[in-house]
Amino acid sequence: MPTREDGWKLLCEYTASESLRKHMLAVEACVRAYARKMGADEETWGLAALLHDFDYERWPNHEHSPDQGHPSEAARILRERGYPEEIVRAILSHADYCHFPRLTPLEHTLFACDELAGFLTACAYVRPSKSILDLEVDSVKRRMKDKLFAKGVSREDVRKGAEELGVPLEEHIAFCIAALREHSDALGLRGSL
Repeated sequence: MPTREDGWKLLCEYTASESLRKHMLAVEACVRAYARKMGADEETWGLAALLHDFDYERWPNHEHSPDQGHPSEAARILRERGYPEEIVRAILSHADYCHFPRLTPLEHTLFACDELAGFLTACAYVRPSKSILDLEVDSVKRRMKDKLFAKGVSREDVRKGAEELGVPLEEHIAFCIAALREHSDALGLRGSL
């Protein structure tokens, strides 16, 4: 099994964008927190989350091709490098257009945390403090209603993700905020607090 260090090197090899790297770190923080809560293999879950978008910068796949571009390129590379199929499947299943049904807790969790982690980061950046440390669930829910705010984030996917986890949306938001707070410095989300 490749280590987290192996995963980080692979991510850095394919991703130069600081914001995209931080997005993958944020999703990793949320998914690892869920792994701990569910008693799952935190290393496997963490690697899947860390690497879920590592191919996006080179092969963004705006056409949503099910078998070319992101995340199909990631799947090919991960298989070549000996990553477990569990990780490959989770990464393929986080993009609905790949037509890989989400079947496992890891697959549901990665999908649920992906869009939400990005949205929470955006919410933190527009606060006066620019911090995740004082971000509250009610503020996030209000922002979700504003269609122009972080318009690249699918509100439907955020809601569907919580549903797939079987968790109320408010609880999912609060859980992910708490996970991101634990890593606020590494994610650049401490702000002025």
